[in-house]
Amino acid sequence: MNILIVYAHPKPDSLTGALKDVAVQQLRSDGHEVVVSDLYAMDWKAQADTDDVGEVEEANFMLATGEAYRTGSLGADIRAEQEKLLWADAVLLHFPLWWFAMPAIMKGWVDRVLTNGFAYGASGHALPRYGDGVLRGKRAMVVVSIGGREPAYSDRGINGRLDDVLYPINHGILYYPGMDVLPAFPVYGAIRVSDRRFAEVADALRQRLSQLDEIEPIAYRPQSGGDYDRSLRLEPGRERNGATGFDLHIAS
Repeated sequence: MNILIVYAHPKPDSLTGALKDVAVQQLRSDGHEVVVSDLYAMDWKAQADTDDVGEVEEANFMLATGEAYRTGSLGADIRAEQEKLLWADAVLLHFPLWWFAMPAIMKGWVDRVLTNGFAYGASGHALPRYGDGVLRGKRAMVVVSIGGREPAYSDRGINGRLDDVLYPINHGILYYPGMDVLPAFPVYGAIRVSDRRFAEVADALRQRLSQLDEIEPIAYRPQSGGDYDRSLRLEPGRERNGATGFDLHIAS
């Protein structure tokens, strides 16, 4: 498989950085081709702005990115990352959970790379989404380091279930343009990790990655699967027993 790792941490010797290195080593030893977009090392520009689109006539910025994509005037750094996504069979996002989200530099990668016309469409250029689209059939997985302990991210945890915290990333960023999203690989208590604990986590990550092409993805409902009405609201009676909230959008 061709695998793209998008990695965001300012310190290479961090836990997140060490786990990224474990992933690269394991994947390559398993025979996969691996490319790493190390956003801090690349000095990735996080903010999306008019410099990204070049000379286009469209005033609306979102639509301007679509025009720039179609005409080839998107910034070279953006086009390079889009080519990596098209090349990849699987995409791994490696990042620490900061304020219940990915670091700003990675959110900037999402904002700038998943442009109109490439990952989504509007204003007469609608593209299929939620289970379909340009990245359909590719696998995606989040590897996330978390300072808090696991119980705080459980069903009764004060921080909310981790599945809910990651829903905007898993469903709203990765599944939206068509990727098959695998359950996340979280590492809790990441502020202080002993050598013994790191060895355990690294072994677990190696095991997970060795099964990357076999793991069942989260069974999100496709937009075109007949479960939603014309307003994109789930039809009555389609929910699993007792399902509420984000779980409504998981079929099984």
